[in-house]
Amino acid sequence: MGIGDKAKHTAEDIAGHFKEGAGKATDNEKLEAEGKAEQAKADLKKAGDKAKDAFEH
Repeated sequence: MGIGDKAKHTAEDIAGHFKEGAGKATDNEKLEAEGKAEQAKADLKKAGDKAKDAFEH
């Protein structure tokens, strides 16, 4: 698993946190939900990265 993929997935997670925070701050439930969904998606990708790393070592 490349460093670039890991960084990309972490960036997606951070973007999700920002989007969720912006949704909360503006009382925009749709934006907040999108942020949470992005975080969940990034978490799944990071879990996949860890699983691939475990098999490579």
